[in-house]
Amino acid sequence: MLRFAPSPTGDMHIGNLRVALFNYIVASQRGEELIVRIEDTDKERNIEGKDKEILDILGLFGIEYSNVTHQSENLRYHRMMAIQLLQDKKAFNCFCTPAELEVKREVAKKTHKPFRYDDICTHLTADQTIDNENPFTIRLRRPEAAVVTQDLLKGEISFAPEDIDSFIIMRAEKYPTYNFACAVDDMLSDISLVIRGEDHMSNTPKQTAVRDALGYDKTMEYAHLPIILNNEGKKMSKRDDASSVKWLLEEGFLPSAITNYLIHIGNKTPEEIFTLEEALEWFDLASISKSPARFDIDKLKFINGQHLRNMDAKELSRYVGFADEAIGQVAKIYLEEARTLKELRPKIKAIFAEKVIPEEFTEQAEIMRKVIMKAPHFEEFNDFKSYVMKESGLKGKNFFKPLRLLLTGAGNGPEVADLYVYLKDFMGEIVK
Repeated sequence: MLRFAPSPTGDMHIGNLRVALFNYIVASQRGEELIVRIEDTDKERNIEGKDKEILDILGLFGIEYSNVTHQSENLRYHRMMAIQLLQDKKAFNCFCTPAELEVKREVAKKTHKPFRYDDICTHLTADQTIDNENPFTIRLRRPEAAVVTQDLLKGEISFAPEDIDSFIIMRAEKYPTYNFACAVDDMLSDISLVIRGEDHMSNTPKQTAVRDALGYDKTMEYAHLPIILNNEGKKMSKRDDASSVKWLLEEGFLPSAITNYLIHIGNKTPEEIFTLEEALEWFDLASISKSPARFDIDKLKFINGQHLRNMDAKELSRYVGFADEAIGQVAKIYLEEARTLKELRPKIKAIFAEKVIPEEFTEQAEIMRKVIMKAPHFEEFNDFKSYVMKESGLKGKNFFKPLRLLLTGAGNGPEVADLYVYLKDFMGEIVK
């Protein structure tokens, strides 16, 4: 069993989408199920409706899963496991206040040492614990030996006990912390492999320590994917527009192209342009680079243009607001200068919109318009051109410029002859 575990706290990040894609591919290759777990225990940061938005995006990208759960549904199990750890003396109640802990953090900062909890509450007697009426958290006891995990990309990784610390597993409000809830949920779901970003690397030993303390002996594999960097070589954050999957879709990038790009970057792929279905055949997690991948919007635009070009013409016409194969072919011609739907749609819309003619060509355009409206149907552009030129008496710049403006709504662009092949049946609508 594999899992994709997003938080409903904002727009889906492209790094998270990449994690979802890799989980889906590997689950499919292994013949295992993929579940979606909405990690919603941080109630203050949850945004209403984001869980549905996440599922909608997964559907849009063709990522299939067996079922959806919300982490908050497992709260009773989180509390039961915490009580078990207390009873087994593998966890303890901590009465340190936030203010007291902050003082200790400041002392550590001044001495240039990382803050580590000093385990002061592990020395409390049973009577002191029972009689203390102050709010308390529950901490997992620091492991006595190093915690070792196996990573499919990075190999064996060992974490010293002091790096894991006696960390909090239940807050004073008796809600689980991220690492505790995550560890328990992975156990309950019988997860075999966790694929996630390497920014979660520091969480892995803590979650392993929780499972070890609970006596869970099934081996769990990990694969921590390198982060995605922006153009400045820094980790992509919410301040980078392109980090948002929603933004990319709104900018006119196809889900298939985004998928292609996210699988391609930092990876050895047999082809540069491919579909998710094709990637299922050859994808190998071991081929992922151990180094961070840099996000290149221009490269994504190129890949997007190729996916638009490979699209069925009638389907492409629907993406630009029509349902006609001929208009899809026109759109493909414009792909020489447009790479996204956001760039492409205005160009196609301009062909059928009311034309704004510069004053320099207003008179010529009006003469030409009347001629075209009365013209018979011509299959070949040269025949059409000869007829309009003869009937209008226009030639040279006074002919070709108004003609382009009337047929395309733009002063420059693809060859009019190439467009005419597909627009000849729409002349009445175009020059009306």
